[in-house]
Amino acid sequence: MVRPEPSEATAMDELFARNRAWAERMRARDPEFFTRLAGQQAPRLLWIGCADSRVAANQLLDLDPGTVFVHRNIANLVIHTDINMLSVLQFAVEILRVPQVVVCGHYGCGGVRAAMADRQLGLIDNWLRHIKDVYDQHAAELDGIADPGRREDRLVELNVLHQTLHVARSTVVQNAWADGRRLEIRAWVYGLEDGLLRDLGYRVRGPEEIGAIYRMMGGGVT
Repeated sequence: MVRPEPSEATAMDELFARNRAWAERMRARDPEFFTRLAGQQAPRLLWIGCADSRVAANQLLDLDPGTVFVHRNIANLVIHTDINMLSVLQFAVEILRVPQVVVCGHYGCGGVRAAMADRQLGLIDNWLRHIKDVYDQHAAELDGIADPGRREDRLVELNVLHQTLHVARSTVVQNAWADGRRLEIRAWVYGLEDGLLRDLGYRVRGPEEIGAIYRMMGGGVT
């Protein structure tokens, strides 16, 4: 059995102490909070965001646990072969029946910045390839932006827009629409420097907006 170093034990003890203090504050504010939360989660939306530790959905939305279903990965990617992401999406849409899915990126994203570089980083290069594909599709626009910071910000936005469309093109979302469900996919960006969310003004509400080649016929899932 490996015993933690004293400094590690102190750090872990502090985390448990903070957890106890948080739980006490929540009970003081609402004595039935944890009893109610344990009985059922009722999220308002599915949040697909970046794994960046500075972008915590519940905290920046000022919402309690149980109100947002969350999936996070590096650079908030929605990849059609990612079973982890698809499983979260299916559970949120078919079981929890969320009416909204939000893809939220953030300015200053390390994944986007790394994808713009021309050096190898290791295994993650295969993941970042999806962002490079977005850059390649918009190279004329991006290469025309002289300021590197603004170019990076624009790639953050374009990446979110592409991932939002990927959500809408999934069989999970298309089945929900085929069943007559009202389900909307939205694109947001978060600013680390001011703590504010930006709505990119792009939303997908039905299969007619995803491109004919991606539409699938079927009775949906009940």
